[in-house]
Amino acid sequence: MKIPVGGIQLALRAAVAAGLSLALAQLFRLEYPIYAMIAAVIVTDLSASQTRKLGLRRLVATVLGAACGAALGPLLLPGPWAVGLSILVAMVICILLRGQDVAKVVGYICGIVVLEHGANPWSYAFFRFIETVLGIGVAWLISLVPKLIRTDESGSQEPDAR
Repeated sequence: MKIPVGGIQLALRAAVAAGLSLALAQLFRLEYPIYAMIAAVIVTDLSASQTRKLGLRRLVATVLGAACGAALGPLLLPGPWAVGLSILVAMVICILLRGQDVAKVVGYICGIVVLEHGANPWSYAFFRFIETVLGIGVAWLISLVPKLIRTDESGSQEPDAR
């Protein structure tokens, strides 16, 4: 059985990014360090340019979702229907803005803010944004580390020449 080197390298990068993001979020005493960890894993890719692209999409989605959630939360009575309605509104707004590629992320972030907003929805949304930026930033830094082994299309493995 051939070892899937690319997959293992991706898993290693995601694990390191997640661990560092979580450690930094805890060091900064952020309320929900899990969001930093999630962002780091979601945007990590073997390609630095793809990691940057995924990170920018996630950043835009987080801003839109958090803003929708913070704006809609105080207008809706807390509960499943409010979360569902807020996700619908956020995703439709996103689609109308031609952001289909990030609509699902916008929706779930909006839903989280509506579900968990408490008395200060804008503060809650802001800190979810900060935690996400931390995770994306760590993933971007990890993406700058050269790959240990480069694989070509035929599946042969060679050291990275970068």
